[in-house]
Amino acid sequence: MTLDEIIRTFLDQYHRRQHTHAPESSLVPPAGDPVLFTTSGMHPLTPYLLGRPHPGGRRLANVQRCLRTTDLDEVGDRTHLTVFDMLGSWSLGDYDIATSLRWGHELLTEGFGIDPGRLHATVFGGDDQVGPDGTALRTWTGLGVPVEVNGAAENWWSNGPTGPCGPDSEIFVWTGDGPPTGTPGTDERWMEVWNHVQMRYHRHDDGRLTPLPHVSIDTGMGLERLELVLTGGADVFAGEGLRPWVDAIRERWPLGGTERRVVADHLRSAVVVLGDGVRPGNTGRGYVLRRLIRRALTLLWRDDPGRSLADLPDEVFAATGRRFRQQPDLPVLRTVLADEERRFRELLRRGRPLVDRVRGRGPLTDRDYHWLHDTHGLPRDLVDALLTEGG
Repeated sequence: MTLDEIIRTFLDQYHRRQHTHAPESSLVPPAGDPVLFTTSGMHPLTPYLLGRPHPGGRRLANVQRCLRTTDLDEVGDRTHLTVFDMLGSWSLGDYDIATSLRWGHELLTEGFGIDPGRLHATVFGGDDQVGPDGTALRTWTGLGVPVEVNGAAENWWSNGPTGPCGPDSEIFVWTGDGPPTGTPGTDERWMEVWNHVQMRYHRHDDGRLTPLPHVSIDTGMGLERLELVLTGGADVFAGEGLRPWVDAIRERWPLGGTERRVVADHLRSAVVVLGDGVRPGNTGRGYVLRRLIRRALTLLWRDDPGRSLADLPDEVFAATGRRFRQQPDLPVLRTVLADEERRFRELLRRGRPLVDRVRGRGPLTDRDYHWLHDTHGLPRDLVDALLTEGG
């Protein structure tokens, strides 16, 4: 399946189940939202999970572009991305978790043709505040899917330290050769593709949980991970959405596999963030964007400081805009990237002698890192890159 076919299959399943389309939101949350970026499909729906009636009704589905920086250091492996598409479905106080799991199993096995024997589920086993999720456990057992029972660290979902939260049930698919072995907790070849969350509680500042006005179901499935499962690819970077970037980088610059994947992810993510109106800066969203661009440039310039983002073709930028349902202004986008590249070159020019001087006194301490950052604007990862560069 192509990405568009995967999306259509997903949405058709839920439209047949009377779900209406929830409009996609920007990566930039509305004013007053404390979160820098939209991190999940549920984030824009938080007021409705808390009880406000949604104009589209009680059953919703959509595709939402998301950005997460919590996994930034894991980007470059086979599954993690900074910006990605999330397929989502919601029951706002309508059907229960058992129904959601049964429909999910049906979609994966019948709609997408995944062998039921390649599935494994995890469920919440309870803690000192909430009991075990017996409904999810019984539902999976009845469907013949093996289950691993976990604590809150693995099977409790929240969008932050406070706000709506609840137990979740994650669906994993076996991606190894041969028959499945072990469990998701013991074998990394089990890859998570879909999470079904019961939004049952509101967590307060003091850690208390109080019931929400109604129990909602929030599901989220990463599009690129699902594509990997369906195509049997080696990693998400071989998929339709990342391949243009990987190919363009490979054709121009000889990088190692991990470095090439990180550069592809960070540049693609920067293009999407720019497409939603963010510009590089020293704080907040602008700093996240700046860090993505500069991390990519740090890897590109490690062997050849003469490399430039201007060498990339227009098509990778345009394809990313289409993929994430944006209409980027390519001349403006290129101007912003060129300006950021110029600024970074100047920062490196000024930073090298500073780092060399501090290093001359011995190994850098946390105090040295803080001084270089707070006084001279040199973040820790850049300092480490300069240290590596200098041997």
